[in-house]
Amino acid sequence: MHKSIAATAAFFLCLSLSATTASAQAIQQATGPLRVFLDCGFRCDFDYLRTEIPYVDYVRDRTDASLHILVTTQSTGGGGLEHTFNFIGLRDFAGVSDTLRYVSPQSSTADDRRKGVARTIKLGLVRYIARTPGADRLQVTYTEGAAGVATAAPTHDPWNFWVFRTRANGNFSGESSQRFTNIGGSVSANRVTKEWKFNNSVNVNYSESKFTFSEGQKFASYSRSYGLSQLVVKSLSDHWSAGERASVTSSTFLNMKRSMRIAPAVEYDFFPYSQSTRKQFTLQYSLGVNSYHYRDTTIFNKVREVRPDQSLSASVSTTQPWGSISGSIEGANYLDDFSKRRLVLFNNVNARLFKGFSVNMYGSLSLLRDQLYLSKGGATDQEILLQRRQLSTSYSYFAGVGVSYTFGSIFNNVVNPRFEGAGGSFFFF
Repeated sequence: MHKSIAATAAFFLCLSLSATTASAQAIQQATGPLRVFLDCGFRCDFDYLRTEIPYVDYVRDRTDASLHILVTTQSTGGGGLEHTFNFIGLRDFAGVSDTLRYVSPQSSTADDRRKGVARTIKLGLVRYIARTPGADRLQVTYTEGAAGVATAAPTHDPWNFWVFRTRANGNFSGESSQRFTNIGGSVSANRVTKEWKFNNSVNVNYSESKFTFSEGQKFASYSRSYGLSQLVVKSLSDHWSAGERASVTSSTFLNMKRSMRIAPAVEYDFFPYSQSTRKQFTLQYSLGVNSYHYRDTTIFNKVREVRPDQSLSASVSTTQPWGSISGSIEGANYLDDFSKRRLVLFNNVNARLFKGFSVNMYGSLSLLRDQLYLSKGGATDQEILLQRRQLSTSYSYFAGVGVSYTFGSIFNNVVNPRFEGAGGSFFFF
């Protein structure tokens, strides 16, 4: 696991705080611990952090905190995660802010990652605890690395930043009258540097469903697909990038024996790419050529065809102390027939509107006029029920909304794991 948060890889910084075993009454005194609102969702193991960092008061609402720790993540070229910790001072610490980063390699275990997250939070807390009455119990120590030097020599990478990953999975279920099988796998080879990005992948999937009806009649349904994809991107500046996408796919669901596409593209980000963990607003335009070979004759009496297309998309996302918003809109059409087009909208909002009350909304809407691949023979009732064939439609959508309101004690320090693994499932025969 990476031993350093800053650029000095030969040293690692350890924060040692001796938290007293004072009574609950002493903890709640006017000059009590720093109140922290930890905002990192599924990225953090809260029970572990409360256990490892017990010398602050964790509150469940930002309005009760003196320090808001906002954690965002993004993938690294090696398949790991870069965690960005934004320390946002509130109340007496208003205007006192800081940003730290921690990178967990792809090989890191969940325990490695949570230790790295805890250690980075400890580092960030120093400047705030140093301004509280608890500063007299603060100790900071440096442990010298084995090399005994302050700078690290360049590391030779025999793989030249290439990362390879394989995956295989299968699941099987059934009972006396029905059986289900799904088998899949993938292989990827990726290389990411500041200047270039290469993503290559191959995936296959096979599934089958078998049924025995009440009169003894048997029915079986099968679905197969595979795909090869390539993405090449060149960084041009802090705001511009250019690239190319290519793919080869096959799908019984989409009536595709083989589909090939190649499409150069250009992208502009209104914010510098370096700020992507907090805010991003991009426009991307691509121009492509498609070659289709269908399994069955389509509703347009085609078995093969070549079509040029274009697409324009806008994407925006921001993560702020009050919550996060992301959304996109994409329009595409075939250049030889503008009536064959589509428009896709997506949005997700997660916001804290006021103390204890938050709302989450998400949804997508697609307006479709480009289903060239629909089989002329249509789909059987069994294929419709089992969703083995794409059906003709002019639109598709999904949406969801949820609200939550929490009230009561503002503190959230106690860890009690009892009975968490004892619920289980009960089976009756």
